[in-house]
Amino acid sequence: MLQGLEAIEAYLSRVSGVRWSDIVEILILSFLIYNILVWIKNTRAWSLLKSVIVIAVFILIAARFEMNTILWIVNNLLGVVATAVVVILQPELRKAVDELGRKNIISSLFPFEVGRNMAEGRFSDKTINEIAKACVEMGKVKTGALIVVEQDQSLAEYERTGIDVDGIITSQLLINIFEHNTPLHDGAVIVRGNRITSATCYLPLSDNMMLSKELGTRHRAGVGISEVTDSMTVIVSEETGKISVAYEGALTRGVSGEELKDKLREIQNKPEEETRKRIIWKGRSKGEK
Repeated sequence: MLQGLEAIEAYLSRVSGVRWSDIVEILILSFLIYNILVWIKNTRAWSLLKSVIVIAVFILIAARFEMNTILWIVNNLLGVVATAVVVILQPELRKAVDELGRKNIISSLFPFEVGRNMAEGRFSDKTINEIAKACVEMGKVKTGALIVVEQDQSLAEYERTGIDVDGIITSQLLINIFEHNTPLHDGAVIVRGNRITSATCYLPLSDNMMLSKELGTRHRAGVGISEVTDSMTVIVSEETGKISVAYEGALTRGVSGEELKDKLREIQNKPEEETRKRIIWKGRSKGEK
């Protein structure tokens, strides 16, 4: 097979001077350009790009008709404009870098968390059941709640805005924290593994204009933290009692207790064999009379 590839490369070199490395380079550049354009279209950079195109056309016209004063101004302002663009797009650039660091390729090549107990996953089934039970019970009495479940990205900077708890997750503890007129009810709870690390934490609000106007600060905070980290946020509405889940910047509303458990299992990161056993057992249980 290797000899065949070498023969094809030799043929391409004789015909057009094209090598395999040139083809790979073209594919890589195409992939990068495509993803950059997609990123630009989904951010404020899209409107900025249109302005840049208009300015570029204006500069070409100035160069064509030798408008030396305009060209001198452009040459002297080029560095300032480049710095201004970086400052304006700082939130978008930070988000793009965060998303790049979140790719599974990096985590698969560099397994930083070897010491994690992978037999259980990020958290146990008991933790999933306790969170779901607490959210359902709080929804019945319309108690607002905001629970952030950490994955690979650390939430330490948001923990520092709250009060240390460091308690094992139980439905009773969660319900007690978010009970009205208690010291810890305001703000978010951060969950790491099977423990509640902090309560009353402040989260960044989402500036997504596509979110419904009827959503309050609690939902916007849940979406906001999911936009800047890989965490999953569970929100219980104080007005309607409905459960919502925010993940990767998207909000799923009206989630039932069982659906909430399924979503938490998606980030539990249990071994595939354990997950398959659970699905088979669940299927058998449904088939029993």
